[in-house]
Amino acid sequence: MERMKLIGIGADGTDSLPALYERWIHESERLVGGERQLSFFPHYKGEKIVIRSNLSSLFETLVNGSKKTVILASGDPLFYGIGSYLAKKVPIEVYPSVSSLQWAFAKIGESWHDAYVVSLHGRSMKGLAQRIDGKEKVAILTDETNDPRAIASYLLEYGITEYEAFVGENLGGENERCRFMTLEEMKDDKFSPLNIVVLRRVHKGPSWTFGIEDEEFFQRKPEKGLITKKEVRVLSLQALCLHEKSVVWDIGTCTGSVAIEAAKMAREGAVFAIEKNAHDIEMCQKNMKKFRADFTLVHGRAPEQLELFPDPDAVFIGGTSGSLRDIVGVCCARLKQGGRIVVNAVTIETLYEAMEAFRQYGYHVDILLAQFSRSKPILQLTRFDALNPIYIISARKDEKNDR
Repeated sequence: MERMKLIGIGADGTDSLPALYERWIHESERLVGGERQLSFFPHYKGEKIVIRSNLSSLFETLVNGSKKTVILASGDPLFYGIGSYLAKKVPIEVYPSVSSLQWAFAKIGESWHDAYVVSLHGRSMKGLAQRIDGKEKVAILTDETNDPRAIASYLLEYGITEYEAFVGENLGGENERCRFMTLEEMKDDKFSPLNIVVLRRVHKGPSWTFGIEDEEFFQRKPEKGLITKKEVRVLSLQALCLHEKSVVWDIGTCTGSVAIEAAKMAREGAVFAIEKNAHDIEMCQKNMKKFRADFTLVHGRAPEQLELFPDPDAVFIGGTSGSLRDIVGVCCARLKQGGRIVVNAVTIETLYEAMEAFRQYGYHVDILLAQFSRSKPILQLTRFDALNPIYIISARKDEKNDR
């Protein structure tokens, strides 16, 4: 099969297209691209195929037949473009143009190699808050739904106000427009569909270290004990063995303390939390906004609704409402290979029930009895207040016990 040519083309169409590339296009028998790219060649004599959302059928068309084919794409086809998909499927030669990212940073007059780049083109904005939190420079590729206005509204919802925004529209094209603005201004403005957003941090935002203090979280008052205490939270998260792309379940999330810290550790992954108490859901939502953790939160009683979540790399079980065995059964069935399940138990009955459930599935179990005391001043002296002892039960899924 002859290697196809994948040519990047800018907003100016054929104006900056090398003559050699134009010759390849007009000598081809089939021209493939988006409507905008194909519109630059109104007099093309061969077959034209418009790329929409039909990538699988497009692949079938490309591999069947022997027509000399050129594929057109915006900017650099391998930069969040169709090139990444096609390069794995068919033999192609790639000829990039300047990407929108390069254009944007050229207009700003700054380097882009140290920018955090995220594409919202055809993707959900879910998780964006923790992904960009604390970054100095962020470049965001947009689409008609996730446009600059929607992005600004989202960031403001999470209190992310330390950035100024640059919006580049139709970069390199005839109707190019470049503007700096505040997020408030961007929220209410209008933009061309073809744009890119760059965020530059102009002042310091809030930050939190691993092991957020309990007092920082919104909690149900005056009742106590409705949060996984910092010391236990840190040990439980360590036992989960999270990585940057982990998919995490938090069952019985309550105020969301574990889910929030997990989201900050698994920034490129995803966290899914479930809680049965409506008031705790409200507390959790407030904490999500405060700590800039955007994860999926479901009001319900596990194990119901866990089927809505994707298979996890790690599961934290902080509350079960008497359904521990059923919850463990679902988690063991769904956990990915090499994953971890961590259960916090305050009674020996729950400890026994958890051990028996994990043994049923052949899991390897480690148990840590955590007993902590915190210092407390008494006049000019210091005494210690004991926290409730808690069992941290860690269950590991290995190949030998996969069933």
